[in-house]
Amino acid sequence: MKKMRRKFSNEFKAQVAIEALKERETLSKLALRFELHQNQISQWKQEFLAKSSAVFDGKNSKVDKTEAETEKLYTKIGRLEMERDFLKKA
Repeated sequence: MKKMRRKFSNEFKAQVAIEALKERETLSKLALRFELHQNQISQWKQEFLAKSSAVFDGKNSKVDKTEAETEKLYTKIGRLEMERDFLKKA
């Protein structure tokens, strides 16, 4: 019988990475506590550190995408209104 692969939420990964950063427990103790391999904890910790600077960028990518999408929609609305007015006159 094939073993199913476990999937972890981003919140869980962050929690494990933060616990590893605190260094109150060894990696082996954390691995037992969270039922993970030590290498996985180390990998999540490194990924957490690498991406932590994005928190302080001041730019939120979701906000930027939403603003760009809104601008695109307003442009399309304007173009459609102009076409409608032209067709009304014709």
